Amino acid sequence: QVQLRESGGGLVQAGGSLRLSCTLSGSRFRLNRMGWYRQVPGKEREMVAIVNTGNAENYADSVKGRFTISRDNRDNTVYLQMNNLKPEDTGVYYCYRQLIPERLESWGQGIQVTVSS
Repeated sequence: QVQLRESGGGLVQAGGSLRLSCTLSGSRFRLNRMGWYRQVPGKEREMVAIVNTGNAENYADSVKGRFTISRDNRDNTVYLQMNNLKPEDTGVYYCYRQLIPERLESWGQGIQVTVSS
């Protein structure tokens, strides 16, 4: 059974930092594209950052230069370092994985990030 366990969310003031972690179990981590998405009420879930199996990274324009995604294949964990946080970064952040090449997908339960102004 595939599971994604997220941690690290919380409340922070604007300009602060948080680091999200997501550990994958039940699938070979090296074979999975990993990422983070976020959602706010009334809006669709949007991609924040993706890291491919070859460590290529992709970011939403709104977070470029502030967020960094990384993966540790030894610990089966993907991280999202979020710096210079803004109130508009507030939302529920979801960990995502996609097995390559089968394209099987899974989502974490989501973790709240709140940035106060």
